[in-house]
Amino acid sequence: MHMNEWTSSNWNALSLFGAQAFKQMDRTRQARGKMLDRAGYGPQETPSIVLHSEPGLSLLRYGERKDGPTGPAVLLVPAPIKRSYIWDLAPQVSVVRRWLEHGYRVYLAQWLPVSDEHRHFGLDDYGDRLLGVCRAHIAADSGEERMAIAGHSLGGILAAIYSGLHPDHLSATVLLESPLHVEAKSCCFNPLVRATPHARQIADTFGQVPGVFLNMMSAMAEPQAFQYERMLDRFLSLANPAALANHMRVERWTHDEFALPGRLFTEIVEEIYRHDALMQGRLEIGGRRIGPGDLRAPLACVADPRSKLIPLEAMAPFHAAAGSERKLMLHYEGDVGVNLQHVGVLVGANAHARIWPRIFAWLDANAVTG
Repeated sequence: MHMNEWTSSNWNALSLFGAQAFKQMDRTRQARGKMLDRAGYGPQETPSIVLHSEPGLSLLRYGERKDGPTGPAVLLVPAPIKRSYIWDLAPQVSVVRRWLEHGYRVYLAQWLPVSDEHRHFGLDDYGDRLLGVCRAHIAADSGEERMAIAGHSLGGILAAIYSGLHPDHLSATVLLESPLHVEAKSCCFNPLVRATPHARQIADTFGQVPGVFLNMMSAMAEPQAFQYERMLDRFLSLANPAALANHMRVERWTHDEFALPGRLFTEIVEEIYRHDALMQGRLEIGGRRIGPGDLRAPLACVADPRSKLIPLEAMAPFHAAAGSERKLMLHYEGDVGVNLQHVGVLVGANAHARIWPRIFAWLDANAVTG
């Protein structure tokens, strides 16, 4: 069935199929992920401690305090769909380690599954309240009143929200392949969003929207990124054991999703994708409306100009409209051995060799100039 043919009756049929069936599919995928763990493709994570924990969140701090960096603080913000270790997959392709090596105190907002009691969590919780909790604990731990913040994909939306609400808390904002501007003609999800009912109907069907459902919708919207490119990457990785191992570690990570709270799912679909509210300056968070002009901290963005999932048009206009005086726009050109090109900026050898050194050089220059 073509996505434009989806109607409310299709969602009623999906409801009859049952949320429990999707949850069972989630459990099956997680079991496959554990099989890949046993095959040696689990993450090789940097030692960390849990600095703070509450429903939906554990704040991690990396490195031993006595040996760790004493420089500026950075908070890494993953997308709240899959486990956060994609930022720390293996030593040679660990964004966490790159920040540590550059002298930063590194913290990560590790999103956790929530109980049905907290399915009301929304963008105000993830993009403001919980990141604000992280910032308070980081300030107490590091002694730094300001921090850098870096977010990838939907985590970039959360980082952008926090940056727009609290620019004085931040020394810099780094947004990596994030859907900051959802343009109808360039957004691969637009036909699917237009063909579906209000997202609240879907959220009400599930309560919490299972990860396997999100995967299914993503594959329908952009089969090239989520299916064909992944098969090609595996083929191209066969001749390089290191690339193949990296591909398989990402494959393991793709099986490690969890459900989105119903309200968060609804607000992402309706406010971010259907109405482009962030770019239009109409995203309401805690009674405030924010848009790109509210981001005033130095801003770096990384986009993949080849991507149909997060095209350049999803980032460049937002970057241009941001209120930041100092800006950097980088283009990521892809890698072999990343499985899913969308996460290549985090786990790709080219990204670690070319993109991250330029980000750190820009951050250093920004620190020198104030």
